[in-house]
Amino acid sequence: MNLSQFFEHWSIVENPFRGEEARNDSIFARMGVHPRGSVEHEDSAGVPGEVVMTRPSSPSVHSDFDKIIGELDQPSTSIVFGEKGSGKTAIRLQIAGRIAQHNRDHPSRRVFLIPYDDLNKHLDHFKQRSGVKGDKNPFEKMRLVDHMDAMLSVGVGRVLNALLPGPTSPVPASLGEQPAKRARRLPASIRRDLLLLQAVYDTNDPSGARTGRLRHLLKLSGGGMGLLVQIGIWSGWIPGVALFFWGTLFSGFDGVLATTVDIGSAVLLLLWMALLVKVSVIDRMMIGRVAAKVAKQMRMVPRAHGGYLGSLRRLNRSVIHADVLPTSDSDEQRYAMFARLQRVIAEFGFTGILVVIDRVDEPTLVNGDADRMRPIIWPMLNNKFLQLDGVGIKMLLPIELRHALFKESSAFFQEARLDKQNLVKRLSWTGAMLYDLCSTRLSVCRPANAERIGLINLFSEEVTRSDVVEALNYMQQPRDAFKFLYRCFNEHCSTVTADENSWRIAKYTLEHVRKEEAERVMQLQRGIRPA
Repeated sequence: MNLSQFFEHWSIVENPFRGEEARNDSIFARMGVHPRGSVEHEDSAGVPGEVVMTRPSSPSVHSDFDKIIGELDQPSTSIVFGEKGSGKTAIRLQIAGRIAQHNRDHPSRRVFLIPYDDLNKHLDHFKQRSGVKGDKNPFEKMRLVDHMDAMLSVGVGRVLNALLPGPTSPVPASLGEQPAKRARRLPASIRRDLLLLQAVYDTNDPSGARTGRLRHLLKLSGGGMGLLVQIGIWSGWIPGVALFFWGTLFSGFDGVLATTVDIGSAVLLLLWMALLVKVSVIDRMMIGRVAAKVAKQMRMVPRAHGGYLGSLRRLNRSVIHADVLPTSDSDEQRYAMFARLQRVIAEFGFTGILVVIDRVDEPTLVNGDADRMRPIIWPMLNNKFLQLDGVGIKMLLPIELRHALFKESSAFFQEARLDKQNLVKRLSWTGAMLYDLCSTRLSVCRPANAERIGLINLFSEEVTRSDVVEALNYMQQPRDAFKFLYRCFNEHCSTVTADENSWRIAKYTLEHVRKEEAERVMQLQRGIRPA
């Protein structure tokens, strides 16, 4: 018997246990989150990328999910540790789905999603800026402000890509109908905040030209110079020249008065020339130095120095002199930037921000190395940052970091205050939870008009529900449970012929597969065999 015949007998139109990665699992999408188009990051309704969430009671939702997501009206922090295959990515997708549902139900109290799960480009840029060569760990000197800058670049990018046509990475946020028209009507202080955020964090602006486009869209004065300075540059020579010709040709002065007039006209021309030198040389050098300082600090924001230089030249000079740009490693400017982003998105109906951190073990420079993950994540375990008002940080971390965490000092825990962060020490699944999850996947893979069956119906009468639950309990997590059941199907089909009409899996097959899969899981956890 082959697997297709087995599935055809049970009216199973798709293998329920083939998928092992939530992002690419169409069955999981139908069970809990259904991304259309551009995945899980969209938090809008009725547009490409919409995420549809099933009812909260779906077995595809982990029992700790409500603790992890918290109250969306008051975003909070959660820190979750889990093994590979325990469902961290699924939780990330379900968080995005729940946010989409919340935003549809509460259009005036929406939540702004910042997906911080594609760290490759950020870490590559950090390594390039760090100058570390060879096999040395480039992340030993990573700071909290580096992560804050990267998160702001993603969040600001989502706003800008909704206002200005162009790049679609990151995925544009849903700012309602005619967002550009609404942006023009924002209060002047909010428009200036948005322009400043763009000048610092827009990774899609390599030359600064996008700053000019946004400034024109927002109807803000430009050129970097005030009106009086511009008047002085273009017409500052007129008084000196006029005084010189008047004193020479028409006044009839001679002696001391003529000399005084000549000196006065020379002074006026020298002042005009000094203004030209200041604007064309000194100011440009000062802006260049400030741009270099900003670029040096933006170690996780993949943007060239020329982009900062071009953007800052298009801002009002008062911004350059004010202490608002992130030119040092101080976190005060970053917290102020978060506050600016909150003020901007509040004008479009967002009352909170949710940052979801996932896949920290996947970047090329990390490659699952716990010694590299630790210096990347540890700077974010800061109570001030994790308890930022109106911002919730959802950290979905590999279990290896939990082992490293428990080795830290009491001073570290005092700063992190993990007791206030909704900590889930291990994302665990019981056999009963996995049974319900697998039964739901089975039902999703059968026609809607087919007679309803459960997972137990696929096994012989000598197999009880408790036997299956106990076997699944050894698997401990969804990915291994799916592998276990998939192998049960294959083992059964390989031991019977099609004309035997034996469509139910025998108990000895269940026990044989359970023993081998339990051994595989144990060896995997010990790190002595691959998945």
